[in-house]
Amino acid sequence: MEHTGLYPKKQQIQELYDAYCPIFAEILGRIENRLRQSIRLSSLPTYKSRIKSFKSYYRKVLRQKAGEAETSKTLVTLTDMMGIRVICAFLEDIQLAVEQIKQQFDVKEVEYKGAEQNFREFGYESIHVLVAIPDDCRPKQCDLSLPENLVCEIQVRTILQDAWAEVEHELIYKTEFTPFDMPLRRKLASMNASLSLADIIFQEIRDYQNKLQGEVSARRASFYEKVDEFTYQGEVREKNVKNDSRHISRVSPYVHGTIDDLILEAIHAHNSGELDTALQIYSQILDSDPIPPDAVLAVIRKHRGMAYFAKGLYEESLEDFQQSVRYDPQGFRSYYYLGIVYSVMDKNEDAVTAFSRSLELNEYQSHAHYRRAVSYFKLGDDSKALADVTAAEQLGLEDADCAALHEKIVKKMGMGM
Repeated sequence: MEHTGLYPKKQQIQELYDAYCPIFAEILGRIENRLRQSIRLSSLPTYKSRIKSFKSYYRKVLRQKAGEAETSKTLVTLTDMMGIRVICAFLEDIQLAVEQIKQQFDVKEVEYKGAEQNFREFGYESIHVLVAIPDDCRPKQCDLSLPENLVCEIQVRTILQDAWAEVEHELIYKTEFTPFDMPLRRKLASMNASLSLADIIFQEIRDYQNKLQGEVSARRASFYEKVDEFTYQGEVREKNVKNDSRHISRVSPYVHGTIDDLILEAIHAHNSGELDTALQIYSQILDSDPIPPDAVLAVIRKHRGMAYFAKGLYEESLEDFQQSVRYDPQGFRSYYYLGIVYSVMDKNEDAVTAFSRSLELNEYQSHAHYRRAVSYFKLGDDSKALADVTAAEQLGLEDADCAALHEKIVKKMGMGM
């Protein structure tokens, strides 16, 4: 039966839709390219672009009851006619991505999908950002005029939210019948809740890693400061190295916590100069039952070795770094720290061996080249010392001691500058 004006004629609508599709594809490509160039997150997002299928488009046009006269010549524009998904790894990335989208586009609307649902309902969560089409994303030559109200919908969600949306779309929106019985609806709600909880847990792990990395970076910086007390001759700049044995009255709140809790607390105490507390917690982890995996033992030995080094207990520090590389033979930093202790103890041949192993695992360590140069110089191997100090400078090490060592080697070899 032919439509008589109440509804748009399908054939005319499809012809108009098909004419616009190549234009929309070009616009989508340009907007996605801008997103790829402008969005900067800690984890690289992925992108999916799509033009609404004609079947879905026409069904929505019918629901809107658009008149035949209007739609036979002019395309009915929908807010989700063109869509791009920005799929992030973590929950924290979502708001960052939205803020960066706002900086790049003229945002018409931001909608938080799923935020209004209670825990008994199922459905995906997502942020939908409607943006106007920028002038530089419009086709340069176009026989058809673009509707003034044309927008692109940018959806921002996590990987798990996107996975749920894809499955839910197949189960709910692409079928004539959706689950009516309460047990099945509860199962769907449970699945969605599990994915939401997984997102939260992933974010908590991420937050923990970020906090731990901040503590580790601060601890590593303090270790290097201690190392820098030694000149390129290997002498101590400050002869009165203190053995900090002050009594720490603070009791760790994580004495009975998980290994993750203990590690974070130990490194925090380490960074705060509470070395006795740090050593106590490191040792507690090493003595725990069951015995931690080798990867954990390698990390704890490395950190405890740094704490011993900060206290001037070089024999204990040396043993911990030796154990660290035994548990993790690929740990280039532990080999580097091992070389540092050997050099401080004036065991330069052993130091060269340790630095060389570290550089075999990661050749792009400017400081390892410099420290090996120091040991070579003390051993009287000036040519190798010169090669290493030059490599350190080529790798970007701008350090007064490094420059001074370079100058001293050149003068000693009678090469001139």
